[in-house]
Amino acid sequence: MLLKRQEVKAPALLIGCKLEILKKKIMKLLLYAILLIVGLTMQAVAQNAPIFPKGEKAANVHHMGNVWLNEISPADSTFNFGISVATMERGARLDWHKYPGGQILLITEGTGYYQEKGKPKQTVKKGDVVKCQPSVEHWHGATTTTGVTYLATSPAQNGKTIWLQPVTNKEYSETK
Repeated sequence: MLLKRQEVKAPALLIGCKLEILKKKIMKLLLYAILLIVGLTMQAVAQNAPIFPKGEKAANVHHMGNVWLNEISPADSTFNFGISVATMERGARLDWHKYPGGQILLITEGTGYYQEKGKPKQTVKKGDVVKCQPSVEHWHGATTTTGVTYLATSPAQNGKTIWLQPVTNKEYSETK
């Protein structure tokens, strides 16, 4: 009888060992799967991360709403144009203004508006390039539902921004 119990125990021990090995293999595969998912998630997050820091929150002097500015490359004696990043929360907008030397906006995130005086408001989105002609009155900002971020550059030798009147709520909300 004792011999029979040992005969029964030997296959059970063998099955138990195989189950332990199988459990370890499953745990290893599960760990690899988790690491793969985390790695892919981190890559996706990194692709959506801003290229440049947000910068400093601007005082509400020539705009409405929350705006952050980061001058990433000021004009100097070699390069006569500066480059800044502007990040606007939804609903934020600059006052009407113009640049003696013009301005170029490169929309890097979100959706916003751009309007020249006397022309219809345009919707701009990530990847759009806006060329503001010299001395043309215009404004730009975020939409009512989404923020917008853009790189802005303009030649400094012709003078700085000339700020004009605030954009009214009617102008901001018009759809003409």
